[in-house]
Amino acid sequence: MSGIPNTRIRAALFTVPLVAVAALGTAAAPAGATTSPAARSLTCRGEGVAPHALVRYRTETVIHAPLRTIWKLQTDVERWPYWQDAVTTMKRLDHGPFRMGSAFRWTTPVPPNPTTPATSLKITSTVEQLRHHSCIRWTGPAVGEGLRIEGLRIDGVHVWNFTRVKGGVRVSTEETHTGAEVEADVPTATKLLRQGLEAWLRDLKTAAESPTHNRSH
Repeated sequence: MSGIPNTRIRAALFTVPLVAVAALGTAAAPAGATTSPAARSLTCRGEGVAPHALVRYRTETVIHAPLRTIWKLQTDVERWPYWQDAVTTMKRLDHGPFRMGSAFRWTTPVPPNPTTPATSLKITSTVEQLRHHSCIRWTGPAVGEGLRIEGLRIDGVHVWNFTRVKGGVRVSTEETHTGAEVEADVPTATKLLRQGLEAWLRDLKTAAESPTHNRSH
């Protein structure tokens, strides 16, 4: 990335976490959402987020819906655009049940800013670990499209835990980002990651608790 001003790189990247970009600036934490900065990192089958990542965030909320409903929403990735405002396109790269090794490619918008036009972030996620109705861990890169910035890439690791509690399910999520661009301004990158994860939980909670999903599941 030699010869490209840092201000341009940061303007391009720091409008986008790996999730829920379109909701940035308007997303509030879902009802009941909490953060656990000192808690032990989430894992799935013994594997967690990137241990030395500088950009990381963890949050959780209780969703008042059956676990099977929440799990179906989260793992039927091809339907994410129907309930997540920030997911514009989605394609499963394999067939059959959602499982270890499943992969999917999706895009999320990058709003325009003073130095770059509106564009999108293409994310390719691969499920590395999964336990049915319990946890998911996926990894993969996010690459900015059309920005013409060599090496514009964020590597993410994302873990989800689902735990039955009285009245519903506690959904916990933790994600880390690595890459020179996000590490150039860790506080800003972490703030945007927080907004994105909280927006995702908010949308998942809204979808799962809707009468339509409760009747159909």
